[in-house]
Amino acid sequence: MCNKKFIQFHQSYIQQAEIKEVVDTLKSGWITTGPKTKRFEEEFKNYIGCKHAIGLNSCTAGLHLSLAALDIGEGDEVITTPITFPATANVIIHQRATPVFVDVEMDTLNIDANKIEDKITSRTKAIMPVHFSGYPCDMDKIMNIAKRHNLFVIEDAAHATESEYRGKKIGNIGDFTSFSFYATKNITTGEGGMLTTNNDDLADKARMMSLHGISRDAWKRYLPQNSPFVKGGQGGFQHWELFYPGFKYNMFDIQAAIGIHQLKRIDGFLEKRKRYVSMYNEAFKSIPEIVTLKTKGRIKHAHHLYVIIVKTEELKADRDQLMNEIQKNGIGVGVHFRALHLQPYYQEGSRVKGQGSRKNLPPAPCPLPQFKRGMFPVAEYVSDRVISLPLYPKMRVSDVKYVIKVVKDIIIRSRK
Repeated sequence: MCNKKFIQFHQSYIQQAEIKEVVDTLKSGWITTGPKTKRFEEEFKNYIGCKHAIGLNSCTAGLHLSLAALDIGEGDEVITTPITFPATANVIIHQRATPVFVDVEMDTLNIDANKIEDKITSRTKAIMPVHFSGYPCDMDKIMNIAKRHNLFVIEDAAHATESEYRGKKIGNIGDFTSFSFYATKNITTGEGGMLTTNNDDLADKARMMSLHGISRDAWKRYLPQNSPFVKGGQGGFQHWELFYPGFKYNMFDIQAAIGIHQLKRIDGFLEKRKRYVSMYNEAFKSIPEIVTLKTKGRIKHAHHLYVIIVKTEELKADRDQLMNEIQKNGIGVGVHFRALHLQPYYQEGSRVKGQGSRKNLPPAPCPLPQFKRGMFPVAEYVSDRVISLPLYPKMRVSDVKYVIKVVKDIIIRSRK
């Protein structure tokens, strides 16, 4: 079987409105953080329904700022999931805190909230749930646990811009929520992210820390104080002041120019993905070797990814062999995710303080537990079996049908 056109795993949907806005930005003379970043922040804040939205250069930046703003650091522990992108745990390690993994639910791949409390110690300071593929975690249970143990909650919503949990938009539940606008996300700014919170003090602290820890961002530093863009301006030049050795995490106007128009089409994008998810789900019902993820409870799913779990123990091919066959037939695929605790850093380099996993790598920032296979059985099972299939609004119905046909045929041919 051969398809003349390769169906990419993902394609961003950029239209003329984004291009026009970027050109306008380039011509305006202001391309770094400025009025369009502020406009995008305001419109995203209104979309989420939160009090504060801070434009950043990545979701990773938002997670890191959250930890730093909450004074989480050396000796502290943060509970999270091993089924996530490395950034989730990386930021914990960069703060010299310890990531504490909790196994996931088989049917959603989200952190198993029923197992969180067993991992809480006197050093635990926060829980960092990841809304896998845009399906919200059990936030009622997580927030109740956090309240009982006086813990912060930092939500990794890289997949979950459109998601809602029991009528409440993701971005309004935890202390901080970080969103991603990376090239493969449901809406994109190329690279970029947004950090939301309903806490005024935390918002001020995170925003200040996002740009070197200084008191005024670039565009305000160079505008007259009586400018309408500077709130409360009294006229006359004012010096910026350094309050903290912060980071360079700010979003800039070229990014925001894209995001402004992507956000306008977010609901239409979701409707297309929902249609394709329904097609996939219906088609794979007849293939017992394929397990699809479940939706349960009062939630709105963002459908960022379409992930299947293949029961390779019932086939004569492993996951990677199946993926190779799918790709040979002109279809891009992905893996979301291989469990973090099985990665070389956690298996080797973290065992001895100050020792890297390879001779040419720098020392580990902090000592970590010795991870080994068998610690998180559900995460390990799915880690070896998940395959992500194409899911994005630029796909055509005929593309989805072709993906379905190829996957079904390969599974059937691989049966023992």
